[in-house]
Amino acid sequence: MKTADSIAQDWLDNFSVALENDDAEAAAKCFEPNGFWRDFVAFTWNLYTAEGTAEIQDLAVATAQRTGAGSWQLLEPAEEDDDGTVTAWLGFDTETVRGMGLVRVRDGRAWTLLTLAEELTGYEEPVGPRRPLGVQHRIHRGRKTWLEQRSQQHASMGHSQQPYALVVGGGQGGIGLAARLHNVGVPTLVVDRYEAPGDAWRNRYKSLHLHDPVWYDHLPYLNFPDNWPVFPSKDKVADWLKHYVDLMELNYWSKTTCTDAQWDDQAGHWRVHVDRAGEHVTLTPTHLIFALGVSGYPRTPEFPGQDEFRGEQHHSSAHRGGVQYRNKRAVVVGSNNSAHDICASLWEQGAEVTMVQRSSTHIVRSDSLMDVVLGPLYSEDAVAQGVDAHRADRLFASWPYRLLPDVQREAFDAIRERDSDFYRELEKAGFELDFGEDGSGLFVKYLRRGSGYYIDVGASQLVIDGEINLAAGQVDRLTKNAVVLEDGTELPADLVVYATGYGSMNEWLRDIISAEVAEEVGKCWGYGSDTTRDPGPWEGELRNMWKPTNVQNLWFHGGNLHQSRHYSKYLAIQLKARYEGLDTPVYGLQPSYHRY
Repeated sequence: MKTADSIAQDWLDNFSVALENDDAEAAAKCFEPNGFWRDFVAFTWNLYTAEGTAEIQDLAVATAQRTGAGSWQLLEPAEEDDDGTVTAWLGFDTETVRGMGLVRVRDGRAWTLLTLAEELTGYEEPVGPRRPLGVQHRIHRGRKTWLEQRSQQHASMGHSQQPYALVVGGGQGGIGLAARLHNVGVPTLVVDRYEAPGDAWRNRYKSLHLHDPVWYDHLPYLNFPDNWPVFPSKDKVADWLKHYVDLMELNYWSKTTCTDAQWDDQAGHWRVHVDRAGEHVTLTPTHLIFALGVSGYPRTPEFPGQDEFRGEQHHSSAHRGGVQYRNKRAVVVGSNNSAHDICASLWEQGAEVTMVQRSSTHIVRSDSLMDVVLGPLYSEDAVAQGVDAHRADRLFASWPYRLLPDVQREAFDAIRERDSDFYRELEKAGFELDFGEDGSGLFVKYLRRGSGYYIDVGASQLVIDGEINLAAGQVDRLTKNAVVLEDGTELPADLVVYATGYGSMNEWLRDIISAEVAEEVGKCWGYGSDTTRDPGPWEGELRNMWKPTNVQNLWFHGGNLHQSRHYSKYLAIQLKARYEGLDTPVYGLQPSYHRY
């Protein structure tokens, strides 16, 4: 009987020979008829998933010869599951990158293959044994200290020196990407409208904490300290982001708003106008990256009577909380993460709170999410077994989006059984639950642009106990002192908070560039699953995220802390390659859907 190593090696030999011989048909036959090849930059200069024999063969036809992939090897002993699936970590080189891969082999053929560009050959990151000395051990007159060099460079950026990459947005996504670009020598500037780094967190309601465990949320190059709480508060996270900007030596302009951006085709760069604390500055970056989270503008619904309402009303993004709401009657429209957090915060301040649930919501208890879903990859136990965040990122990415619902459904079915009493009590309280349209749970719903979920950190018990009142239905109108539902139910209110989500990221483009460019780019996020908020056609990867768009030198970066960390690596490699003038032929550029 063959060992797992021999099975993996036989497959690797067949695949590598097929690529070396530029035999796309043979390469495709190394996969199951419905197999998957997911590539991050190494072959496609894109984030792209080929599904099935025809697509895999097309990918091999277009990329095998020009990439010149070789030096294929098993990086560590392969493993075989109980069902006979062999999983193996691979290493390889192309003419431009050092790559890594993960393959799952069944009956001699690949079920899934993930190939990743780890670094550009000749432009490797100066980390570990390649880190700089930091000082010249040769004394001469006029040599500058680190502080002098840093101050000079910071003062020149945006003035005598223009950034090659301009990152609009200074949250965790923007600064993580900037850290990677700075580390590989790409002149980069981050502009952010807030007064200081981290203020996007600091200025939220005071009870906000991370809903994910801290070991899931590390930033590039700098993990959260081992002695930090599992769920740090928003102010603690804000402080960390502020210090990260200094520690990573980033060029960061706070209190800076991007007012206009136009591509100068003749000059080959963007012309971006910014307002820097009242000073108008024109920047000319080659690449423009929007790193503004996971969405666009706050989506505030319009209801009859809003102009007549005598109390306070605002979107959840503007909610700060506070003792001024003590003994007030608050109505929160929505039942997602923000809605639950704000309801709990208002209840803590002594307000009478009603949550309006307009549609079913997926609830998962935080401890169950950690134990059942994240634990095998993202936990201190996983780290002890050699699965750090970076290895976990690759393992999670190795599942194509087509397969991810099946992978996740098993875990969330286990949670449904584990917490059955909890869910029964929620339903008894009148709360309408779902586990996603196909039962695949939180992460798939998040990727599909589904906003109706809550990672429970305590608010659900307040709903069960009746401390947070629950009303189901659609809002019909507001009166001078109440929210009225379609069934006629009146909810007296001194405060209305609209926890009603956000639009697509491409909305920023309409105001900053043009409506035509926003339409050309199309929607961001979602992958065409043909579910309620994620219409088809099927894309296979998240729309417009971390990869080339239909508009020259325009990029999007964002996501949660985990995604910002992981995908910043591949976006940085793409930008660094262009900075160095390398050939970057993009395979599988997504089409533009003007109907969005």
